Amino acid sequence: MNKYIISIDQSTQGTKALLFDHKARLLHRADKSHEQIISKEGYVSHDLNEIYRNVLYVIRQVVEEYGARPEEIVGMGISNQRETTAAWNRETDDPVCDAIVWQCARAESLCRAFADEEREYVRKNTGIPLSPYFPAAKMGWILENVREARELADAGKLCLGTIDSWLLFKLSRGMAFKTDYSNASRTQLLNLHSLKWDERVLNMFHIPLECLPTVCDSNELFAATDFEGFLPCPVPVHTMLGDSHGALFGHGCLQEGMVKTTYGTGSSIMMNVGSDYVESNFGLVTSLAWRMDGKVTYVLEGNLNYTGAVITWLKEDLGIIQSAGETESLAMAANPEDRTYLVPAFSGLGAPYWNSNARAIICGMSRVTGKKELVKAALDAIAYQITDILKAMEKDARVKIENLCVDGGPTGNAYLMQFQSDMAEAVIRVPDAEELSGIGAAYMAGIALGVFTADEAFANLKYREYTVQMDDIRRQELYTGWVEAVKRLGS
Repeated sequence: MNKYIISIDQSTQGTKALLFDHKARLLHRADKSHEQIISKEGYVSHDLNEIYRNVLYVIRQVVEEYGARPEEIVGMGISNQRETTAAWNRETDDPVCDAIVWQCARAESLCRAFADEEREYVRKNTGIPLSPYFPAAKMGWILENVREARELADAGKLCLGTIDSWLLFKLSRGMAFKTDYSNASRTQLLNLHSLKWDERVLNMFHIPLECLPTVCDSNELFAATDFEGFLPCPVPVHTMLGDSHGALFGHGCLQEGMVKTTYGTGSSIMMNVGSDYVESNFGLVTSLAWRMDGKVTYVLEGNLNYTGAVITWLKEDLGIIQSAGETESLAMAANPEDRTYLVPAFSGLGAPYWNSNARAIICGMSRVTGKKELVKAALDAIAYQITDILKAMEKDARVKIENLCVDGGPTGNAYLMQFQSDMAEAVIRVPDAEELSGIGAAYMAGIALGVFTADEAFANLKYREYTVQMDDIRRQELYTGWVEAVKRLGS
């Protein structure tokens, strides 16, 4: 009998199911998008029940389209959009509100209320500067603004968690309320020194400890599921990882100093810094890459709110492109001397600036700036933002980044990848697969289950490379213009 591993990659825009064989080869994928719920206040939400229905849909679709038999599925892993926050009734498994998406800054007022000493405690112990983008503040907002949530919390019946814990709860029919260390480290509630939920931070946001999931190793046996009867017998859920952590593992960035960038709706730039906590002094955060078999790996990370979402803005809001694929040829045809800069702070700036009050600007346009130049500026902004983080990372880790593994849909854009190489002064390594988050979850699950070996898994990806082509004078001129554009945003 064939043996297959399924991974679910539940991302900001939609859900993917990936099917792998006993040699860790990706055989097939199925996708389904979900609604982006935007309120008049600019709040960003997702329907939790829609996401769960889509998970069941894509699992069935990937198995049936490939022609595998349900009884040949032997296990699964989950990777997920990270800081997006869910709240539900422990007894009925009904959501008490829509999920608050990681991009959403509605909890800004909660964060502003804390004293400097409290802010410093949070940064030093959770690895993350106090910010509304992380689940701590989002959970606090839910408890303060959703009456049912507070009533359930007072009765000991509320579950608060990230998307991985919501999916596991549903897939296990309410039997497992757990998360892994990678997701827990992004909540701003986990003490990265003790590796336990930090009761002082919980008290700051009035979050009861009993509302939070149990934290487990990333490659642990979390539960078993039959996908609501689709499989004849339950199979183990043997990995849960935040999506960026899944991509780090999928690239095989297992050694200290290795770096990857995921170009998604936003971006995560992540450096493996080994088994010891490294504190950032340059606007990055410290998180856990994972904990496997009791051993912790830390990372330095910088996050951007708008990378691929900038292209979505060009298409859906401005209407100047019909598809993301057009941007490469338009940027290549643009006037190379145009000095238009787009700073896409549509919902504030993340690392390394942490300016949640900033709003997007376009500057430097001339009379001959047109559609092609604006598209070029949008792509350039992605590379500039990532370069900002790479420079901060080099300072914190005291190393020169010479190679950068990348993944995500925008990596298919040759203009963007070459410009990224030129700005970062690094070799850009693009794999022959886009689905690195789901690949990492599948690799970790398959290895844990003994379906395939680590050597078999990591031998599957092939890379093409972009090397630096731009001279130093032009690079410095362009990057200086970007820095000046960011300064126009103020503080």
